[in-house]
Amino acid sequence: MAGSRTYSPYHRCPGRAGRPSRGSARRYPAAVRRQPRPLADRDPRGLTALSRSLFDAPDEDEILRLAMDHIVAAGPYRAEAGYLTVGGDLVPSPRNRRPHALAVGRRVRELAGQDGNVTVAGRPWGRALGLRGPGGLHGYLVVTSRSRPTAAERSLLALLVRHTTAALSVAFARRRQREDALELRRLREERTALQRQLISVGAELGYERAVHALMADVAASGGGDDAVTRALHGLTGLPALVEDRFGRLRSWTGPSRPVPYPEPDPVRQEEMLHAVARETGPVRMRDRLITLIRSHGEILGVLALVDARDEADEHTVLALEHAAASLALEMTHLRDLAETELRLHRELADDLLAGTDGPSAYARSEAAGHDLHRSHYVVVVQWSNRTPDDSFAQTVGRAASAVGMRSLLARRPDHVVLIADERPHAHALYEALARETGTRSGTIGVSAPSDSLNDIPHHYQEARRALDVRRHSRERYGTTFFDELGLYRILGPGNDYRELETFVDEWLGQLIDYDSRHHAAMVETLSRYFDCGGNYDETADSLAIHRSTLRYRLQRIRDISAHDLANVEDRLNLQVATRVWKIVLGRPG
Repeated sequence: MAGSRTYSPYHRCPGRAGRPSRGSARRYPAAVRRQPRPLADRDPRGLTALSRSLFDAPDEDEILRLAMDHIVAAGPYRAEAGYLTVGGDLVPSPRNRRPHALAVGRRVRELAGQDGNVTVAGRPWGRALGLRGPGGLHGYLVVTSRSRPTAAERSLLALLVRHTTAALSVAFARRRQREDALELRRLREERTALQRQLISVGAELGYERAVHALMADVAASGGGDDAVTRALHGLTGLPALVEDRFGRLRSWTGPSRPVPYPEPDPVRQEEMLHAVARETGPVRMRDRLITLIRSHGEILGVLALVDARDEADEHTVLALEHAAASLALEMTHLRDLAETELRLHRELADDLLAGTDGPSAYARSEAAGHDLHRSHYVVVVQWSNRTPDDSFAQTVGRAASAVGMRSLLARRPDHVVLIADERPHAHALYEALARETGTRSGTIGVSAPSDSLNDIPHHYQEARRALDVRRHSRERYGTTFFDELGLYRILGPGNDYRELETFVDEWLGQLIDYDSRHHAAMVETLSRYFDCGGNYDETADSLAIHRSTLRYRLQRIRDISAHDLANVEDRLNLQVATRVWKIVLGRPG
């Protein structure tokens, strides 16, 4: 209230001693009477002490807090809110009063840096006071009063605002000075680092030129894997090696070569390739520093340094990367030659599958490096998620080579054909292709052995028959050999299906007609029943129907076909008829 004294932590309460009474003036010397009054008497509200505290505050937040806490020293005031300018925006103080925070905040932003009235419920008088210094708007103090301030109280409030603004200006200037000092220090450190880097780059460029020149000489000489590993070992002093993409050793230069070299684990090899391919540059795995030899994104092999003591530095990495680039060019060239050879092989394979004369075929096979005088097997490969284009044909060829199959390769619209010089392993080719393609949804058919070139077209049909039988079996994916087909060997394809169709019509005709008229699946149900060996539960599960539904269908099959499933002869003929209908005539339900 006006005229009352408000004390703050900075106010020193004066005693009456030291203030001479009117009647005692004559008892003291004139010099004593002219002494100035104590500071507390001249500044009863403690604003001078507060001003010192404002300028001594460590940061802007503390300055704003002191001003808000001691606003009462200037009169009957209350600090409703405070704001600091940060990054061009007004950031509210945590001490702002919550009930009116949103409304006050909107009003302050509306003022756009100017002073203005603020309305707060229960407080007749309110002002938003801009804290404006030489550098611009530092923030706002929002002050309210329980009564209209007097002129003296307004003057004190303005004085407090000026002191707060001056303290903020000093604090902001100090902050900028600190930031400038830090930026100057950073720039000096950056300059020092750049100077060191410049010296290092000069040394690295010299080393890089030496590495590049050496690897260029190796590539020009056509030395291949051994020349690259020798050069890399000479540059780094570490054992250097090259593996193909399947993990088989191609070259090793340096000490400690394992004898025999470990047989690669296909699963771990693929995991390693994927792990290295995800990174940029060489990758450390156990005691090896590994990089991939790649051409247009395709992995051709692996180049590695054996670094058991972790001695490799950036120069070692540089040499390894240059060696990998040089080797990629060499391996790409070799692969182009291999593709040319593969094309010659395909042309020969196409002629053998279509039928060709012996002398010409033998001469061409000798030129292509393949021995046709041995017994051969025709292998047909089909993968559900791969179109049999050149890319898939190359995949099949690589997988066949990886499992030791010497073969000629051809491509057909829906499958790839291999003419192999020995009986394939029952599972090796399938497993290798499953790894290459990333899926097991593939089928392979293998013919009986062919001892004559003239018989290869016939054995090609055998391989296709084996593949078709497998595709229409319960287990669609895997490898099937023609000489293991049993009954299906005598149900092979021919030029005339009339006898087979007559047989199927005799035993299944009524069921086929019933299915056609009623959109039912009686023939398919009977086929699944035989496939499951007459087991009700397995048959119902495979058809995704209830056991009682299966019983009903089988009874309807007896009624419609007039054949007894308990009769041995009827059962055999019905089973053969369903197989012919489904596999030979190609009419699954």
